[in-house]
Amino acid sequence: MLTTIIIIFVIGYLCIALEHPLKIDKTASALLLGMLLWILYAFGAETLVPAAAGEHFQKYLAENPELADKTLGHQALQYILNVDVIEHLGDITQTLLFLIGAMTIVELVDVHGGFRIITDRITTRNKRSLLWIIAFCTFFMSAILDNLTTTIVMIMLLRKLVQDQHERWLYAASIVIAANSGGAWSPIGDVTTIMLWVKGNVTALALIKYVLLPSIVSMVLPIFVVSLKLNGQLAPIAAGPEVTSQFSARDRNRMFYLGVGGLIFVPIFKSITHLPPFVGMLFVLGALWVFTEIFYNHRMLEKAEEHRIPRVISRIDMPSILFFLGILMAVAVLQSTGVLRMMAVALDESIHNVYLIDSVLGVLSSIVDNVPLVAGVMGMYEVVTVPETAYAANFVVDGTFWELLSYCAGVGGSILIIGSAAGVIAMGLEKISFGWYMKHFSWLALLGYLAGVGVYMLEKLIF
Repeated sequence: MLTTIIIIFVIGYLCIALEHPLKIDKTASALLLGMLLWILYAFGAETLVPAAAGEHFQKYLAENPELADKTLGHQALQYILNVDVIEHLGDITQTLLFLIGAMTIVELVDVHGGFRIITDRITTRNKRSLLWIIAFCTFFMSAILDNLTTTIVMIMLLRKLVQDQHERWLYAASIVIAANSGGAWSPIGDVTTIMLWVKGNVTALALIKYVLLPSIVSMVLPIFVVSLKLNGQLAPIAAGPEVTSQFSARDRNRMFYLGVGGLIFVPIFKSITHLPPFVGMLFVLGALWVFTEIFYNHRMLEKAEEHRIPRVISRIDMPSILFFLGILMAVAVLQSTGVLRMMAVALDESIHNVYLIDSVLGVLSSIVDNVPLVAGVMGMYEVVTVPETAYAANFVVDGTFWELLSYCAGVGGSILIIGSAAGVIAMGLEKISFGWYMKHFSWLALLGYLAGVGVYMLEKLIF
């Protein structure tokens, strides 16, 4: 049964990676994969649970003497239902609730035109200057917002500023690199860093302290090379029809600062209360919900219902939420059955170097989705409380392995355009071909990625 579970997981993973050629949405594949693996785990409980759970299974039986006269299969199934499902679902739900809250806040700012505070200020027509402005805006926006939303906002801006498709592809591909690099150093910048932060593998301060500089290097190096290909001025922006809005500039700016300020407050909330991050995120969402209700009750604006949070929630990307649910549930089965532990042992025995292991995982994240990759790695390795060896010290909270994993999983996704959500959305919006990106940008992204790893290693040697 264990072999069957591994084979099914590999097939499901391939279906997710080959979403576009197969024309099957990756969410459908992930949900089917996750639920199918739990069904197989339940059917094979009699042999899988005693072998994988060991002492934990025996402890569960000792705490539940009413199961003593039941068959081994029934005992194992009860362990799955009352221990494995509850524990894994609890961890997964924290991540999903955090994402739902964050995505709702971002949509709330967007529907009120809050992001115009950024887009309206970019007026330069110099090609190189525009590239650097867009790159750094994307870098810091993706550290606060999610990579997907940041990429959409910046590409929509590009369409207003750059008319030539070839040049727009250069800018769009640069946005992909900047978005992935920007999300790697912030605890709320990328789904993978959210996962590591929510689970307590890293803290916000350490992540910023050690991963920020490598992330900047991984962006600046490729953008510098791209800037050498751009010369002169862009064509003047064609005048379009004047866009009217029922929101004043003051209203838009207020919503921007409240939304973004709320997102920034979440790590502060966690450090003060020590509560899980999703509590802080939902607290901020609740506060914004009350604010918008009072605002609309007082102003009674036209089409107010379209901008209230009940309607805004319907705009969030629920397929992405369900994708994370499916893939994290699938990885949970691999963790419960001991597959990930066996992989960790194999990596340690064959490589036994956290820098090499993380670097390999980062390159893999450009081929497969970095969310299941990081989820799998978190199942392979546990956070060490009291390290007994120098190697084990890499796996403590804020250890080298976890910090570098955050960088590698995020930045490594830029090596191929299908390796990140930012790349996929840019590919879809601008019709960038896989081959064009691979020819012009993959080597640049790899160069920046390796340079960032080198900077991180220097930081550890110096500090």
